[in-house]
Amino acid sequence: MIGFETVIYEKKENIAHVTLNRPQVLNAYSVQMRDDLYDVLSAVKVDDEVRVVVFRGAGEKAFCAGADLTEFLTAPSVVKARRIRAVRDLWGLFLSIPQPLIAALHGYVLGSGLEIALFCDLRIASDDAVFGLPEVGLGILPGAGGTQTLPRVMGLSRSLDMLLTGRRLSGDEAHRFGLVNRVVPRDELFPTVESIAHRIASFDPGAVRKAKEAVLKGSDLSLQNGLDLEKRLVSELAVIRGTMTATVAGKE
Repeated sequence: MIGFETVIYEKKENIAHVTLNRPQVLNAYSVQMRDDLYDVLSAVKVDDEVRVVVFRGAGEKAFCAGADLTEFLTAPSVVKARRIRAVRDLWGLFLSIPQPLIAALHGYVLGSGLEIALFCDLRIASDDAVFGLPEVGLGILPGAGGTQTLPRVMGLSRSLDMLLTGRRLSGDEAHRFGLVNRVVPRDELFPTVESIAHRIASFDPGAVRKAKEAVLKGSDLSLQNGLDLEKRLVSELAVIRGTMTATVAGKE
């Protein structure tokens, strides 16, 4: 177990566990949490032993109830903000992680908490989860990609309903609208996520990573270009497997 100020990182076999660890403030996303997550994900990205990453929130009340407004409503200068983003672009880092990311969501999943979940590949929610993007009601915009990631997951009209009215969704509504993959009773959330993570981790890691790449990159392409991408990734995987087979045979 590796402890940061706001995040707990554990690697069990080939599954990485990242816990947002500010339960006293509902795991509110802070500048320190941004830096801790950046350091954790930078290490995960280059760790070939890690096949799956699981995100969760500490405590009983929330995955993450949003940004720590005592920090984020105090805006830095434009120059400073650009420099920080260039050095610590956490959201760009999320997009570059080759391993599957799974979010285990309970309680409040609001603002930055929902945006973190949206950067994950699978979202499993407990039946007590509540989802929302309240930023417009505070006179600000979602600052971690929510205006772009939510419509890609849920569609334009439902996303605008949440963004413009501050509407919150229950776990069942989130599942019905495609925001989450599954909803389970609260006491089954982490066992369910662990089971999914172990299942994915049992598969060939090269095939899993290429499948993720094909879907995410292909979603922004035309069908023909997407098919070309798939063909290229199939060939790349075959080359990798052929190289590995030849290496093993050479050692026999």
